[in-house]
Amino acid sequence: MVRSGPVIGLAAQLLLLSALAGSIGLSLTGWLVGAACGLITNLLLNRGLIRSAARALGPANRVTLTRATLAGGTAALIADRVSRPGPVHTVSVTTMVLLATIALALDAVDGSVARRTGTASELGARFDMETDAFLIFALSVYVARSLGPWVLVIGAARYAFVAAGWLLPWLRRSLPARYWRKPVTAIQGIVLTIAVADVLPVPIMDVALAIALGLLTESFGRDVWWLGRRRVSVTKRANQRPVALLAPTHERALAGLSARVDRSG
Repeated sequence: MVRSGPVIGLAAQLLLLSALAGSIGLSLTGWLVGAACGLITNLLLNRGLIRSAARALGPANRVTLTRATLAGGTAALIADRVSRPGPVHTVSVTTMVLLATIALALDAVDGSVARRTGTASELGARFDMETDAFLIFALSVYVARSLGPWVLVIGAARYAFVAAGWLLPWLRRSLPARYWRKPVTAIQGIVLTIAVADVLPVPIMDVALAIALGLLTESFGRDVWWLGRRRVSVTKRANQRPVALLAPTHERALAGLSARVDRSG
C-alpha cells in the first residue's frame, strides 16, 4: 500500500526543485539529485509506515517531512554548485543557506509537536535522525570543497556508525535516550551552515568545525562505549547461565544418591 503522506512529500520536493530552477536555473545534476532525494524519502518513509502499521503521517512527522524536503533542495543546490565550475553564484549560496537554516530551525519543532500531541514514535525518531544526518552530510560535502576533505568526517560519522553495525552486530542494539545527542547534532548543522555562508575568516571557521567534530566524536564514542559495556555484560551472563542451570540438577542427583544410601542402610 502507498500512503498519501510520502507521496505528498515527493510532490512538494518536485515543486521546490521547479521553483529553484526558475529562480537560479538549476542544472540537470541538481534536478537529478533533488528528485532522487524525494523519491528515496518517499520509498523509505512509506516502508516505515507499513512496518509500523500506521495509516498516515502524524503532525510531527509532517514537520520532519518538510525538513526532509528542504534538505533535498539543499542537496540539489549543492550538487548544482559542485557540478558547475567557475565563481560561486551569490543567489545560489544564499538560497542554500536559507533552506538549511529553515530545516535546522524546524528541528526544534517536530519533537515538541510530537510530545504535545502524544504522537511520539520510533518511526518519528528514526525519521528525524536520518533527516538530520542527511542534511549534515550534504552541507559537509559543500564545505569540504573550500576547507578540506577532513570536514567530510562530520557528515560521514552517522553512516560510518551504521556501516560498522553491519560488521559488528552489537553496535545495532538500541541505545538509551540521551538529550546531549540533540544539541550536538544541532551544533554540527549550525556550524556547517555558517561555513557555507562564508561569513567568518577561515582560521576561525576551522576552529569552529574542529570543535564541532570533537563534540561529535565524544557523542559517538560514548554510545560505542555504552554498547561495548553492555555486550561484555551480556556475554558474562551468557557464560554464567549454564552453571546456574546445572547446579540444581547436580544437587538433586546428590540428594537422590543420599536417599538410596539411607534406604539400603
